[in-house]
Amino acid sequence: MSSPSNNEVDVIVIGLGPAGESVGGQLAEAGLRVLGIEASLVGGECPYWGCVPSKMMIRAANTLAEARRVNEMAGSATATPDWAPVARRIREQATDTWDDTVAVDRFVGKGGIFVRGYGRIVGPNTVEVNEETWTATRGIVVATGTLAAVPPIPGLADTPYWTNHEIIENEVLPESMIVLGGGAIGAELSQVMQRFGVQVTVIEGEERLLPRNEPEAGDAVREVFEAEGMTVHTGQFATSVAHSDADGFTVTLQDGTEVRGERLLVATGRRTFLKELGVASIGVDDSKPFLDSDENMQVQDGLWTVGDIAGEGMFTHLGLRQANVAVAHILGSPIDPLNLGALSAVTFTDPEVGSVGMTEAEARAAGINVATAFKPVAHTARGWLHQQGNEGFIKLVVDADRDVLVGATSVGPHGGEVLGHLSLAVHAAIPISTLRSMIYAYPTFHMGIEDTLKELD
Repeated sequence: MSSPSNNEVDVIVIGLGPAGESVGGQLAEAGLRVLGIEASLVGGECPYWGCVPSKMMIRAANTLAEARRVNEMAGSATATPDWAPVARRIREQATDTWDDTVAVDRFVGKGGIFVRGYGRIVGPNTVEVNEETWTATRGIVVATGTLAAVPPIPGLADTPYWTNHEIIENEVLPESMIVLGGGAIGAELSQVMQRFGVQVTVIEGEERLLPRNEPEAGDAVREVFEAEGMTVHTGQFATSVAHSDADGFTVTLQDGTEVRGERLLVATGRRTFLKELGVASIGVDDSKPFLDSDENMQVQDGLWTVGDIAGEGMFTHLGLRQANVAVAHILGSPIDPLNLGALSAVTFTDPEVGSVGMTEAEARAAGINVATAFKPVAHTARGWLHQQGNEGFIKLVVDADRDVLVGATSVGPHGGEVLGHLSLAVHAAIPISTLRSMIYAYPTFHMGIEDTLKELD
């Protein structure tokens, strides 16, 4: 895209992932002169290598799982995996060659100025990109997101390991795969591969899968994984990685166990890159992984941050809400503040794992007088009717002094949808007595919330 002769704009947005694109687009539509800088694809990880394609894969894998349940519930059926239609659908939505022309045109169509390149802050309200300097009259918004973090395991760097990019772009599945990391990304992709006929081994250094969730969630997912034929190692970090064309990958664990697979997926978290952004040039500490901001998403005068690099949680939905807050502050409009105490997230395994607010351990560590309630999905009316694939539970974390929910977890079929009710309860601090007095539709999964509330008695 050609740039104007005068390289002065109102706002510079570095990084046009979901959050950055939202900030830039809203400000441009408000009449500001906005420069958007993106080195990769406008739209970021989510539409090309993250949320969107992975959920396409999950939808396909879950369809296979449902077909296999026919034999236990409705007659007989044979489900034969075929990765080709999945790979084709991913390519179609990513415009075949991971092309962001549509997204660029969308941003420019709103009035934004687009430059492809790596933006670096070189002074107050000043950014250099492609050896050209731009200045902003109002300030800079940093929305550079994250990249896959690759741990410094001896031998790993010299191997052809995969990250989420390679597995999403792959058109031919391997016979076997090792997955380093049992968090949300690793768990989701592991189950997809297993259901498509890949023999998967998951390695998680922490004691449980999904270590950021309630411990019962990781235990429930592990039980399902192993029932589906997956091998799971927890409480064991990898100590070395080796690879050969003939034998594939060999990963050695702390206890000496050797795990072998044709491919290796690294799903051990995400990393930021503050030093490369040049924030030290304006007095910002670049030794931290994230940018610290206030309730307005402002780091300091003339500098805002949104999305993953803001460090509050690497979720598209959070980044988009942060974008709204930053835009309101830049424009001087009323701000609807973020309620991070009611931050929700869903891991789209089968069963789905939805969580909002604090875990029981976090609430106790915060000094809250905690009461909890727990109900297996299979012991609810809808869970019993569902029969096959009814693994999961609802867990409530209550501030007994205030009589409100401060956290909840919904694991099970449609666990992420059931979470909506619980998220509202935490966000609005709805009294437990009000939740009890509701009339819940029978027999629904969300009626399990009523069943769980009874466990508080």
